[in-house]
Amino acid sequence: MSLQKNEIRLGLTLMLAALAAIGPFSIDTYLPAFPEMGAAFAVDRLKIQQTLVIYMITFGLMTLWHGALSDSFGRKRVIVIGLAVYALSSLGCALSNSIEMLWAMRALQGLSAGAGMVVSRAMVRDLYEGPAAQRLIANIAIMFAFAPAIAPIIGGWVLHLAGWRAIFVFLTLVSALLCGVCMWKLPESLPPEKRQPFAVLPLLRGYKKVFSNPGFVALSVGIGATFGGYFLYILSAPAFIREHLHLGVTDFHWLFVPGMAGMMAGSWLSGRIAGKWNDRRTLGLAFVVMAISALANLATSEFAPDSRLLAVLPIAVYNFGVALAMPNMTLVSLDMYPQNRGMAASCQSFIQTLLGAGIAATLAPWLWHSRTGLAFGMAALGALGGLLVWTQFRRKVTQK
Repeated sequence: MSLQKNEIRLGLTLMLAALAAIGPFSIDTYLPAFPEMGAAFAVDRLKIQQTLVIYMITFGLMTLWHGALSDSFGRKRVIVIGLAVYALSSLGCALSNSIEMLWAMRALQGLSAGAGMVVSRAMVRDLYEGPAAQRLIANIAIMFAFAPAIAPIIGGWVLHLAGWRAIFVFLTLVSALLCGVCMWKLPESLPPEKRQPFAVLPLLRGYKKVFSNPGFVALSVGIGATFGGYFLYILSAPAFIREHLHLGVTDFHWLFVPGMAGMMAGSWLSGRIAGKWNDRRTLGLAFVVMAISALANLATSEFAPDSRLLAVLPIAVYNFGVALAMPNMTLVSLDMYPQNRGMAASCQSFIQTLLGAGIAATLAPWLWHSRTGLAFGMAALGALGGLLVWTQFRRKVTQK
């Protein structure tokens, strides 16, 4: 019986991790193909970059609604419909014959891609409590960490073998397969008697309350900015890998594998010191690590421009610091709304996704022309994030 339970939990973990990975795959898989896509549509890199910006804007907007829809219509139904729409929009991307059509299909991808990520978190809490829920979330997080590392590697090889349209065909097949598996195997964790009526006005009033809290907004922006220091490199990966490091379309692991390794190591240490170190000590160490790595990145980009190892090592260390601080930063902000943490989490995701879209639309195109520019962007975003988070953390401590 216990073996059967373990098999069920492993299957559920794999499904929920795959659902959470759809978002990163939608961003990272097609990054190696930016130059080829620009040539196919006869547009510059900035217009191809807008496919990412549009995706992130619609993704961020819809994160406010996926959870509420699943509360009213059931978890499984929202996930399956989201995956079906995502598969169709991915096929639309593959068949696009103009940049405008590609923009429209990427917008549709953004609207649907977050369903699995947002609703899967609610499913964990529906099905498990206490240590069992914590272990499931930890296992999902470990598997999820691999997605941003392998997505551009897969995308690079698909591009090399079959062209950029095949990348979106790949996303179509993966999402369609996942949709079928979820229809067949995913349990419905929210029975009809526990569902709530879908009421727009109360939701809007709740969102207004959260968004009007300057401390919460500052913390959310701060968290987004600290991660934005690394996200800037993800957005600029085609230029960073192919122009600055002079590597090919199958070499995106140079950036993504060290970055994810740093993130996994920081997450591991965060779990090890949880309950042993207080927030002040953990955040202090994390921000010192981020500051040193950002300064090292500036120095190596200026004085060792030809070293590939020194180009990626500071980025990995910066990611270590971000991952070390992330749980504490997140909990400090969510604890502002102990009775409405779900809504607060949605609002936090919305703010951070739109901040990422802003970085994609403005900062990345401005800085990706030089390694020093990207290093300066990482340092500036890290400094902004650290200042906002530390200021709000100190204010919270003082209020206690």
